[in-house]
Amino acid sequence: MRLEPQRPGLGAGANEHHFRGNCSWILLFTMAQRSGLEDPERYLFVDRAVIYNPATQADWTAKKLVWIPSERHGFEAASIKEERGDEVMVELAENGKKAMVNKDDIQKMNPPKFSKVEDMAELTCLNEASVLHNLKDRYYSGLIYTYSGLFCVVINPYKNLPIYSENIIEMYRGKKRHEMPPHIYAISESAYRCMLQDREDQSILCTGESGAGKTENTKKVIQYLAHVASSHKGRKDHNIPGELERQLLQANPILESFGNAKTVKNDNSSRFGKFIRINFDVTGYIVGANIETYLLEKSRAVRQAKDERTFHIFYQLLSGAGEHLKSDLLLEGFNNYRFLSNGYIPIPGQQDKDNFQETMEAMHIMGFSHEEILSMLKVVSSVLQFGNISFKKERNTDQASMPENTVAQKLCHLLGMNVMEFTRAILTPRIKVGRDYVQKAQTKEQADFAVEALAKATYERLFRWLVHRINKALDRTKRQGASFIGILDIAGFEIFELNSFEQLCINYTNEKLQQLFNHTMFILEQEEYQREGIEWNFIDFGLDLQPCIDLIERPANPPGVLALLDEECWFPKATDKTFVEKLVQEQGSHSKFQKPRQLKDKADFCIIHYAGKVDYKADEWLMKNMDPLNDNVATLLHQSSDRFVAELWKDVDRIVGLDQVTGMTETAFGSAYKTKKGMFRTVGQLYKESLTKLMATLRNTNPNFVRCIIPNHEKRAGKLDPHLVLDQLRCNGVLEGIRICRQGFPNRIVFQEFRQRYEILTPNAIPKGFMDGKQACERMIRALELDPNLYRIGQSKIFFRAGVLAHLEEERDLKITDIIIFFQAVCRGYLARKAFAKKQQQLSALKVLQRNCAAYLKLRHWQWWRVFTKVKPLLQVTRQEEELQAKDEELLKVKEKQTKVEGELEEMERKHQQLLEEKNILAEQLQAETELFAEAEEMRARLAAKKQELEEILHDLESRVEEEEERNQILQNEKKKMQAHIQDLEEQLDEEEGARQKLQLEKVTAEAKIKKMEEEILLLEDQNSKFIKEKKLMEDRIAECSSQLAEEEEKAKNLAKIRNKQEVMITDLEERLKKEEKTRQELEKAKRKLDGETTDLQDQIAELQAQIDELKIQLAKKEEELQGALARGDDETLHKNNALKVVRELQAQIAELQEDFESEKASRNKAEKQKRDLSEELEALKTELEDTLDTTAAQQELRTKREQEVAELKKALEEETKNHEAQIQDMRQRHATALEELSEQLEQAKRFKANLEKNKQGLETDNKELACEVKVLQQVKAESEHKRKKLDAQVQELHAKVSEGDRLRAELAEKANKLQNELDNVSTLLEEAEKKGIKFAKDASSLESQLQDTQELLQEETRQKLNLSSRIRQLEEEKNSLQEQQEEEEEARKNLEKQVLALQSQLTDTKKKVDDDLGTIESLEEAKKKLLKDVEALSQRLEEKALAYDKLEKTKNRLQQELDDLMVDLDHQRQIVSNLEKKQKKFDQLLAEEKNISARYAEERDRAEAEAREKETKALSLARALEEALEAKEEFERQNKQLRADMEDLMSSKDDVGKNVHELEKSKRALEQQVEEMRTQLEELEDELQATEDAKLRLEVNMQAMKAQFERDLQTRDEQNEEKKRLLIKQVRELEAELEDERKQRALAVASKKKMEIDLKDLEAQIEAANKARDEVIKQLRKLQAQMKDYQRELEEARASRDEIFAQSKESEKKLKSLEAEILQLQEELASSERARRHAEQERDELADEIANSASGKSALLDEKRRLEARIAQLEEELEEEQSNMELLNDRFRKTTLQVDTLNAELAAERSAAQKSDNARQQLERQNKELKAKLQELEGAVKSKFKATISALEAKIGQLEEQLEQEAKERAAANKLVRRTEKKLKEIFMQVEDERRHADQYKEQMEKANARMKQLKRQLEEAEEEATRANASRRKLQRELDDATEANEGLSREVSTLKNRLRRGGPISFSSSRSGRRQLHIEGASLELSDDDTESKTSDVNETQPPQSE
Repeated sequence: MRLEPQRPGLGAGANEHHFRGNCSWILLFTMAQRSGLEDPERYLFVDRAVIYNPATQADWTAKKLVWIPSERHGFEAASIKEERGDEVMVELAENGKKAMVNKDDIQKMNPPKFSKVEDMAELTCLNEASVLHNLKDRYYSGLIYTYSGLFCVVINPYKNLPIYSENIIEMYRGKKRHEMPPHIYAISESAYRCMLQDREDQSILCTGESGAGKTENTKKVIQYLAHVASSHKGRKDHNIPGELERQLLQANPILESFGNAKTVKNDNSSRFGKFIRINFDVTGYIVGANIETYLLEKSRAVRQAKDERTFHIFYQLLSGAGEHLKSDLLLEGFNNYRFLSNGYIPIPGQQDKDNFQETMEAMHIMGFSHEEILSMLKVVSSVLQFGNISFKKERNTDQASMPENTVAQKLCHLLGMNVMEFTRAILTPRIKVGRDYVQKAQTKEQADFAVEALAKATYERLFRWLVHRINKALDRTKRQGASFIGILDIAGFEIFELNSFEQLCINYTNEKLQQLFNHTMFILEQEEYQREGIEWNFIDFGLDLQPCIDLIERPANPPGVLALLDEECWFPKATDKTFVEKLVQEQGSHSKFQKPRQLKDKADFCIIHYAGKVDYKADEWLMKNMDPLNDNVATLLHQSSDRFVAELWKDVDRIVGLDQVTGMTETAFGSAYKTKKGMFRTVGQLYKESLTKLMATLRNTNPNFVRCIIPNHEKRAGKLDPHLVLDQLRCNGVLEGIRICRQGFPNRIVFQEFRQRYEILTPNAIPKGFMDGKQACERMIRALELDPNLYRIGQSKIFFRAGVLAHLEEERDLKITDIIIFFQAVCRGYLARKAFAKKQQQLSALKVLQRNCAAYLKLRHWQWWRVFTKVKPLLQVTRQEEELQAKDEELLKVKEKQTKVEGELEEMERKHQQLLEEKNILAEQLQAETELFAEAEEMRARLAAKKQELEEILHDLESRVEEEEERNQILQNEKKKMQAHIQDLEEQLDEEEGARQKLQLEKVTAEAKIKKMEEEILLLEDQNSKFIKEKKLMEDRIAECSSQLAEEEEKAKNLAKIRNKQEVMITDLEERLKKEEKTRQELEKAKRKLDGETTDLQDQIAELQAQIDELKIQLAKKEEELQGALARGDDETLHKNNALKVVRELQAQIAELQEDFESEKASRNKAEKQKRDLSEELEALKTELEDTLDTTAAQQELRTKREQEVAELKKALEEETKNHEAQIQDMRQRHATALEELSEQLEQAKRFKANLEKNKQGLETDNKELACEVKVLQQVKAESEHKRKKLDAQVQELHAKVSEGDRLRAELAEKANKLQNELDNVSTLLEEAEKKGIKFAKDASSLESQLQDTQELLQEETRQKLNLSSRIRQLEEEKNSLQEQQEEEEEARKNLEKQVLALQSQLTDTKKKVDDDLGTIESLEEAKKKLLKDVEALSQRLEEKALAYDKLEKTKNRLQQELDDLMVDLDHQRQIVSNLEKKQKKFDQLLAEEKNISARYAEERDRAEAEAREKETKALSLARALEEALEAKEEFERQNKQLRADMEDLMSSKDDVGKNVHELEKSKRALEQQVEEMRTQLEELEDELQATEDAKLRLEVNMQAMKAQFERDLQTRDEQNEEKKRLLIKQVRELEAELEDERKQRALAVASKKKMEIDLKDLEAQIEAANKARDEVIKQLRKLQAQMKDYQRELEEARASRDEIFAQSKESEKKLKSLEAEILQLQEELASSERARRHAEQERDELADEIANSASGKSALLDEKRRLEARIAQLEEELEEEQSNMELLNDRFRKTTLQVDTLNAELAAERSAAQKSDNARQQLERQNKELKAKLQELEGAVKSKFKATISALEAKIGQLEEQLEQEAKERAAANKLVRRTEKKLKEIFMQVEDERRHADQYKEQMEKANARMKQLKRQLEEAEEEATRANASRRKLQRELDDATEANEGLSREVSTLKNRLRRGGPISFSSSRSGRRQLHIEGASLELSDDDTESKTSDVNETQPPQSE
């Protein structure tokens, strides 16, 4: 690591100037100010004085400021004024306006302390409004950089800021991130420092919209790194032509000119993504760079949108090229090129000519040669020329032709092609059809497409070559790169109205990058939590994005979008439509995938990304993915004479040709699968590969995130569009990051600061004296009584959840205000009391002064006073002695005090000296302790440093090991690839050999025939395979069709059932219609008869009698039908319908009867008229008689006859009227009975309605319970997400373990080849271990089965959840139907209001008509008052009902929202379940792989055992040979000793020397030979011994290595098994917990269901009450109408009686008056009883309403409810009494009517008597004349009255007709209501049955689950017991192994001693240890060897020795 040099010019006190302590700031700012530049401080630092202003803090606390949503500003500040339920009244801070806002829309505001905060993760209220406000405030203050956790958010300022100079770079150099304000340099510096210190690769990811500043920030990063890590400062490499850093900076202009373009949003928009990798060496210098590009927008080279440009290089070339270059490149004007769609569009502030020169200069610096630059520009010119090629359609055919080939000649000249071949390849290319090539003519459209595709491909290849060339220039192989920093500049998330393939790729990339961010962010959070020792369950938020990523990239089961797109590219007849259909079929059920909702939608499908929902249009996706080219032209370009062009098109073999795109015939289907050399790669595949590589590199780096934001689309500085910024924050993942941050503890504060700031809230919590910060904070938290979930206490900090610190700040401010107020009050009180005391003293002093002055004024002239004043001073002389004595006494006292004080002082001095001595002793002890402490500190520091160094070494070693392993893995992969390649080559060689042999065999004709036959067979086989494939496809289709057929059949069955139901309904309706038509026809006939039969009075009477008879018959029939219908009706609903129907029919009949009655009245009036006419004639005859008194007697006789006839007619008329009235009375009685029956039926209907209302209330309670269930489900969802993430982590761990197992297996395979030692004991150990492994595998399989069972249970529960959701939908439908009922009731209410208005109009009419009768007027007025009261009561009830309806609608909306939330949660739960199922499948696969691995291990163990046995036999044979050699050696030594003894004997026997010299010499020679032979044998034996010892040593070493290896394997196996066991136990426990949660949820669901049922019943009861009230109102209205009609009838009868009685006597008038008075009294009694009844009904209704309203009070009001019900029962009894009174009154009324009839009869008798008296007084002329005059007057009056009555009757008839129409409408509405209620009843019954079934299913499942859980627990206990046994056996094995190793060491020691003795040649004596018995226990079997055995073995060896030894 490189050390930074000291910077000069920094004083010691420089850090006192600024709160950050950065001394370098002052110097730099003074330098900047001296140079006259703009001060950069205001663009970096925040003015903290404004933020820490106490006034703003007080304002914030006083006003309760919050954020509310605003359309203009995004969010506005407001203060809370009042809370009203779910809504809040707020006052806007800006203009003081008040507004009502929903509570959910309000977001909390941070305290002013957090204003313009540099890191938004520190905000205590983390919400969208606070983030936006902070960014806005900083942006308006010129601060464009802000941190948000790991993010650095940059907002484009749209102006140049002075914060990128070298001074600023130096300022940030070497500083930590938190020491400096946010900046891109801070990010770069932290990445650079982390790279150097941690030796870890870094990456900086810049994302954002186009125009947000990604490219500029990337440049700034490169600029910073080039400045900080430039190599020319320390050393120079003169051989490099351009300096590396300079080249790195110059690479950017080249890439910008070829890859950037002007768009609407951005003048220099990068149309590609890039990853710049800057390599550094160990010392931190740049040693090279590499650039990778992604997704070049090559279509821009061909066409551009309005006001946009193509790539800059085209304009630069056309503007900046000289004349010579223009002629070489055949360049023309801007407007001559078709591919420049908008001509020349200049960029403001830039010149293309200057930019061209800069680009050329940059190329020269990068080391581009002149030829390379010219070739590149030629290709650029050729791309423009491609666009100018024009084609024409021929007349007769669609074939395209090229009328002029001048452009083609230019193009071919630039690209080095032949013109004729080029035109032929474009117009008639050769296409492969089957095995032959065919020339196919192209249409104009195809030719244009081919030219555009070639232009795009050419430019793309040029760009790729350019990037490769830049990389080549930047690559430096001389210095090795130790680490790198990668800078990713890629487009951010894009959401347009319609998005295409490019947007899918970009959004896919951003999903992966966001997943990386989520993962790294919470890894860092977790690291801090671990450092601080906080309990925290790890949540991997990266997995939240996995479903969406799987939807795009998953290869199979089911395939993702890219995989399906690649699959469709293989099929020749595939289109974009088929792709979309297949995608919907495969992924239609995916949670992140949505189909278009309407057919009119332009989008084909929709994907829900993390940033929002994106609609995709799949137009030309297959073409974009295949990127097809005209392969004829491509081959021409590959064969070009220009080397540069040929190099660009060198990969021509891998392009998609025309034969793969067109798919002309069926044979092309087969050829599409066989490309020329290997498979072609689609754009999607290539991009996916490059992205996976990029993500792999990014995962291996430490990422730093930069998010660029565009503030507005107008490119204006200082303007910020809030909605645009919010959308970008959402898309960039900043808000997602904040969401993740909120899950943890985002706010953290050091103990000391927390104590200092918030100790005021807990004054008595901390005791006096010193206390540790952590303990103090714990006490404070305890005193604050915070929820434990809201905080965590670490080692040095205290962590809080979001929003807790803001709450504490509010409490602190309130506390401070209270303290200050109290302090001010105390101060003011003290000052006031002080002033008051002073005033009191002044007052008393004034009083004393006044008193003394008054006394002096009185005494000053008194002589004695003067004497007293003069004598008083003289009196002091006599007292001097007394004063002296007093002074002496005082002096004595003072001396005593002094002696006492001196004694005390001495004692104090003594104590002081003692204390000083003690102090010195303590000081010495303290000094010793401090020295010891210092030494301990030094030791600790050294140890810590050592530990750090060791940890660094360990990290380095680990990283090296990992690198070596990666290299090893790569080498192995390459080896495998090479082996595969070699095999392919061998196969190719074999094939070539076979071909050669076939060529030789082709000479023979017979073999040729055989070959033909074989080819035919091959063809047939191909056809067969095709047919098989087609057959499979057909079978699949048949299966699909069959499944569809089954579905269709089921649908048809359902439809048939519905049709049958409908037909039954239709037949019922038709029958009803027929009956109604019959009744109508009969009524019309009756009307016609009535209309036709009005000719004669007598005929009319006869016809009326006949009609009455017919009506009686009809009434009897109707009554019979009614009774039959009631008897037949099984259900109450049908009964109600029939009853209502009959009621309405009877009402219609009654109305018709009333009309008949009125017509009869009219006929009666006519009869009276005729009667009067006759009387007039009579009177005329009388006058004639009077005139002609002198006429004859014959005339008198005639007159008398006529008079007799008239009298007879009168009698007949009177009899007929009596009969008619009797019939009318009968009709009235029948009408009353019918009405009573109808009222009974109505009461039954009301009871039914009450039951329905109860059911409705029950359903409402169910609804509430379901809402509770929703909450519980949400909690369960959160828990299940936690569990799912844990399971994912476990799966990843298993993956890692599997990979480790594979690696260990490879190592074992290598070591198994080298095994050369005894392995018997180890093999036995292995066998037992394998047995245990098998047992564990069995346990694992059993646990897997258990897991599967639990998953099946989970699936069943998910099914039940689905059933619940279906029930919820049914409840929603019921709610809708209830709403319809309410609407219909509102319509009924409106109709009632209309009826009330009609009644009012009738009342006014009756008032006008009854002006004549005073008594009747009074009664009518009373009736009117009653009606008005009723109308008011009705209106009040209607208003109450309307309020109730509004409440019901609100509750319905709330329930609807809750149901929607439920549905969303259910969908989420389904998704979780599907994910769990997928993970279970993966887990099963892993288990299967583990089983395979264990099988392989078993095979390897068997092999090792066999080898061990072979080695053991070899070792035994060698041991035997060694023993034999040793025995031979001992024998030789013995012989040698004997021979030496013989020699000595011979030497001693000197006498026989001479004799035996010859023999001795012979024997000597023989002995010498023997000695030499023995020596040679000894040497050979020693060599053999050495070899065996070496072999034994090798074997021992191998044996120890194998032992260690197998011990390690055993340990790893045991650990793996234990981990598996632990995981399985964990899973079982988690499943148990989930089951318990599910049980709880089920219980809650049942409870909520019950609540919903109760609520539904309540609702139904309310509706029934409303319906009852409506029915009662209708009933009352009808009663009123009937009363009105009765009154009208009575009026008419009264008039008739008045007209008839007018001429009668006074007695009859008196009788009539008395009767009328009685009638009036009866009516008044009736009215009073009616009033009392209504009052009682009102009380009853009010009580019922109170009961309905108090239903929410539930248990508390039950007693009151019972009391009220008793009261209601009493009132109902009173009502019944009133009704009985009413019936009595009605009976009285009938009696009075009978009396009236009798009086009428008496009147008729009196009339006859009057007529007789008139006949008797015919002779009196005067009387006759008077009577005549009277008659004339009466005629005039009667005529006028009759006219008025006729007009009134006509008006009445019209009104009655209107009432009839209204009644018909009401009847239709009632029929509708009845049908709906019937439907609802059926649905409710069905639901009740379903719920019962579900309850039974739940019970069964619960029992199964309990049984299953018991089984699982038993199995777990068994597994634990087996594990304990296995551990015990393992320990036993370990002990036995230790014994064996000790025995082995003893043997090796003995062998070494033997060897030493052999070398010395001394005698061999075996140690005593071997003489005893030795046992070697190996797995229960023991091997015992004794000395006897060894001796026997040696004797056997001696016997088997060869004869040479003799």
